Amino acid sequence: MARIKPYFERRYPWRERGIAILALINLLLVLFDITYLYSRDFYLQIIPSLTRLYDPVKGIQPHPETENYLAQVAALESQVVVTGLQSPQAATSLTQIRTLSQTLIEDNPFAAADKSSQFETIKQRLRVRTGETFARDAFARFWSPSYLTQASWQQEMEFWHTQIRPLMQTNYYRSVNRLDTPTNHFWLLDLPFVLIFALDLLARVRTIRRRYPYLSWLEATLRRWYDLFLLLPFWQVLRVLPVSVRLYHTGLLNLEPLRAEAQRDFVIGFAAELTEMAGIQIVEQMQNSIRKGDVFRWLLHPELRKPYVQVNNVNEINAIASRLFHIGVYDVLPQVQPDIENLIHHSLSSTLHQLPGNRIIQHIPGLRNFGKNQTKKLAKAICSVTYNNLTTSMQDPVGAELTACLGRNLRDALENELQKKHNIQEIQSLLIDMLEEVKINYVKGITEAGSEQLLEKAEQLHKQIR
Repeated sequence: MARIKPYFERRYPWRERGIAILALINLLLVLFDITYLYSRDFYLQIIPSLTRLYDPVKGIQPHPETENYLAQVAALESQVVVTGLQSPQAATSLTQIRTLSQTLIEDNPFAAADKSSQFETIKQRLRVRTGETFARDAFARFWSPSYLTQASWQQEMEFWHTQIRPLMQTNYYRSVNRLDTPTNHFWLLDLPFVLIFALDLLARVRTIRRRYPYLSWLEATLRRWYDLFLLLPFWQVLRVLPVSVRLYHTGLLNLEPLRAEAQRDFVIGFAAELTEMAGIQIVEQMQNSIRKGDVFRWLLHPELRKPYVQVNNVNEINAIASRLFHIGVYDVLPQVQPDIENLIHHSLSSTLHQLPGNRIIQHIPGLRNFGKNQTKKLAKAICSVTYNNLTTSMQDPVGAELTACLGRNLRDALENELQKKHNIQEIQSLLIDMLEEVKINYVKGITEAGSEQLLEKAEQLHKQIR
């Protein structure tokens, strides 16, 4: 199905594409801001300049305790270059670092930034490196002159810079604002975008009101309800909806497969529910009509069907009964005539066998098979005469009147019998049970067949039409 562009997209295509691209950039910036704290460690290793640029936006500052620790280690490296590892100055620096290490373990400054896992990794690596069981002993041994001399100062410093220092640098301190919530200046970056989107929405609403003067400002704004997400300072991730719509309308994003599949799923579910509800409602209405006796009155007294819409001036019940009667006489009876003759022959034979002189006749030569042959001919003659008379009477006006009278009397007799309480209860019970079975099997059939097959057939027909 072809995509129908809104009025704004048709009239200002380049402007709309520009706004759509701007909305996409804003969405990417929003996603970057939302995921920054989770991805900061990665940015710190790959693009450290990015963290230096964006940390102030989130109120992130180097943590004083870990920053002081790293500064002391850097001072130790400078001291060793000047005086050597075995000098008193280097020994003093190592003592200070060991003291800071114990304070680091006790205070755990990584917890405030939710970086305790990094600190645990630091302690684990130092324990493995020094062979100590406890983190306190591992720090103390690592920063001892004897260990650094024995294990090689250059190798241990290389281990520090590659395995420990990057994890130390991930820790940070985040300031809080007057509301005691973490500082976040992203709104300053987002504000220019919001102003542009607000002006764009205002222009759209004015255009809608000019085209449809009967709409109020609120109603016109609700025509573009999804654009309101671009103005909200919270739930900013919901901007993905208006951005997707704008990219789709401008042809920059093909959402047609997604739209078709979503529409397909909706149609399948809705069609199945609607079909089940409609079928069950119809069957239940029929059951209620049977319980109230409306069905019998409707069938037997068509003159009482008021108000009732007649398609033609024909009494359908009488017409159907008449048609069935004609079919039975002209089409069915000729096919079962041999069976009827056999039945009449059997009845006549049984009657003759019960006569007192039948046994004497059976012993007279030449008369043994006389009764059998004559009864067979008699049965055939009775059946033929009866059928001919029946068909002749249907064509005769008097016979037609008698047939109609028979139908009326049959209906009246049937009505009288149906009005008897036990007959009504039994027939109603059977009909209600039958409809209940129909209802159950109807729903079961829909479940087994599935509306998806019907939808596939409909799609095939649409393709053939195209």
